[in-house]
Amino acid sequence: MKAFVIDGYKEPVHATEIPTPTVGPHDVMVKVAAASVNPLDTLIRTGEFKQLLKYPMPTILGHDVAGTVTEVGSAVTGFAVGDEIFSRPRDLRIGTFAEHIAIDHRDVALKPSNLSFAEAAAVPLVALAAWQMLVEKGRVGTGSKVLVHAGAGGLGSTVIQLAKYLGAHVATTAGTSSVDLVTALGADDVVDYRTDDFAEVLSGYDLAIDAVGGDNLSRTLTVLKPGGLALGVTGPPDAGFAKQLGAPKPFEFVLSLLSRKVRAAAKKRGVTYAFFYMHADGATLATLAALYEAGHLRPVVDTTFSFDDTVDAIAYVDAGRARGGKVVITHE
Repeated sequence: MKAFVIDGYKEPVHATEIPTPTVGPHDVMVKVAAASVNPLDTLIRTGEFKQLLKYPMPTILGHDVAGTVTEVGSAVTGFAVGDEIFSRPRDLRIGTFAEHIAIDHRDVALKPSNLSFAEAAAVPLVALAAWQMLVEKGRVGTGSKVLVHAGAGGLGSTVIQLAKYLGAHVATTAGTSSVDLVTALGADDVVDYRTDDFAEVLSGYDLAIDAVGGDNLSRTLTVLKPGGLALGVTGPPDAGFAKQLGAPKPFEFVLSLLSRKVRAAAKKRGVTYAFFYMHADGATLATLAALYEAGHLRPVVDTTFSFDDTVDAIAYVDAGRARGGKVVITHE
């Protein structure tokens, strides 16, 4: 089958022919109809997490998929050949930039019936991340105040919608051209980062989600109320990240040092900082599928590329050209 792989860290993505994967007892084989590009693909390619996530080389990139089940493992229940599914495969089993992928069925959910394959492929990683941030980490509910940066992006656009569904007041930062989009998605307060400083106009937030890092993260701490939580998507990583991935104890110490400065700044303000890294979860994805089917959430797609143009799609994301939502690769 055709797939897009890297032969080593910091090596270019290229097309190649590789054997179709085999199906284990707990797996479903999926004929890929669409996949989407995430910043995480770049982080894997550049080796940012290579000490914690040891991918064999060559490896196929791609963390989101929508497609059709063509084979089921002997221990699989709940899925059958012909089912239309979507998934964020678990770490070390990614590889959606291919014609087929074998996925552990516990990472899979039935595709929302009202979404096309291209739309569904834009959902899994960002929807799971939004749920884990807002529900599992932030305990967001009616009356909560949530700030999410880069509200027009794939993650931000999903966080806005889910936070509003949960009853929160939502603020976001966005460029001038994206104000109408994030407002339509439900943002109550929109700060144009090109003209205004969010730290001067926002305050009293329970949860802040930062995917920018650096000085933006430091200023984000200032808008939280005492006891508030800041989640960093781009880092710095902390000991909790090492624990989540089951890394040896020395890694917990090393990552704790990397995040020491921002954690100290947070503690001084009476708030908490934590690095966030999402995990695959088919059961939660099924819950989210119901929200998409009910119209409470909708995918936001920036543009689509054909499967043959996967390298161009990755370059488009890496260059920061996406202006609203996800970049999707389709086999249609």
